[in-house]
Amino acid sequence: MENLQHAAIYIQGDTDKSLLITHLIKGDLLRNELSLSGIEGEIFSNIALKHFIDEELRHDHFEINTGLNNSLANSSSGEQKRALLKYILAKDPGFIILDNVFESLDISTREAILTQLKDISSRSIIIQILERKRDLLPFIENVYIYEHGTITKKESGTEFRQQPTSRPSTLFSLSVPPPLQNFPPVQNPLISMRDVSVQFGDRQILKDISWQINTGEFWQLKGPNGSGKSTILAMITGDSPKAYGQDIQLFGNKKGSGESVWSIKEKIGYFTPNMIRDFERQDSIEKMIISGFFDSVGLYIKPSDRQLFLADEWLKLIAMYDIRRQPFRLTPAAQQRIVMVVRAMVKHPPLLILDEPASGLDDESALLFTALVNKIAAETNTAVIYVSHMDEPGLLPQYIFELFPQPEGSTGRVVK
Repeated sequence: MENLQHAAIYIQGDTDKSLLITHLIKGDLLRNELSLSGIEGEIFSNIALKHFIDEELRHDHFEINTGLNNSLANSSSGEQKRALLKYILAKDPGFIILDNVFESLDISTREAILTQLKDISSRSIIIQILERKRDLLPFIENVYIYEHGTITKKESGTEFRQQPTSRPSTLFSLSVPPPLQNFPPVQNPLISMRDVSVQFGDRQILKDISWQINTGEFWQLKGPNGSGKSTILAMITGDSPKAYGQDIQLFGNKKGSGESVWSIKEKIGYFTPNMIRDFERQDSIEKMIISGFFDSVGLYIKPSDRQLFLADEWLKLIAMYDIRRQPFRLTPAAQQRIVMVVRAMVKHPPLLILDEPASGLDDESALLFTALVNKIAAETNTAVIYVSHMDEPGLLPQYIFELFPQPEGSTGRVVK
């Protein structure tokens, strides 16, 4: 097969992807331009990965081999995606539907997957579903804009790539509300690591990491998948025993000097998108934010008038005051993440950690999210660590600490 017609579907957040994929396969979309009738195909998506992982966990059925003597469930996101793609390509399908194929992947993994997709594009129809313009595959020249359950526009790949992402209508013009009460001041450095090395079994993860964070600084922690970013975070949050015996200072105390994990965690606001799964209750948006004062999943203590006032001031800042009684779990994904960041910030903790917080967001939502992070960093005394494997458009960190994988463990240095 030569000169195959590939296509990209550009979607906004909260699109029902399962329904979209069903319509693509049935031919309800792109009927006159791209017919999949009678062609056997495969789907590359997080939904497909979840199916195979469920089969492993529930039935001990290991259909996909990661090549690392590891199950899918215990593999990194990059390893999972590489394994799924290898499994699909081995079938030599007539078409492949790719759903956010590059989400949460570092540059080298993206390039490796792109090489494989370029090769199969000469014999398989590629249909890419994407939420970020930067992810458009270079060999796709037909882009369809999908909004509210239908195709609204068709663009050439060149035209699509050149158009700037529209700026969100809300960019947080109000000031960040003050804290309920100030944490006791901590003498700088807030966080300090000197010559920290970490090994798991025979595998060296980190080697001689030295990093210092002071009050109010805005840092980006960068590094490819598997470089040790999560290991560093776990030592800062008190979740890793690997921190003991190391030269680490946390909030003025040497690690292992008798501090409790709780005394560390109470000084840290933390958010990663996976946390949202823990909040499946019917709590309102307002109650979600108020619960941040108590570090609770749910609200079990009657808040004070001052806590209610500050929560409402945050809601006004993020333009969600009018929907404050709406159930959190029924709120669009981008707004959920903004609420979760505010929940982590209502106490103005000394440190805010955001772990791959924009993963899976569409372009406009990501710009809105980073605008809030920039504002928090600029207007508060909270130090911010924004963790990512790639640069995020619009993010304005003061400093960047980057990890560089080596055979003997990742090294790290300040690159900005």
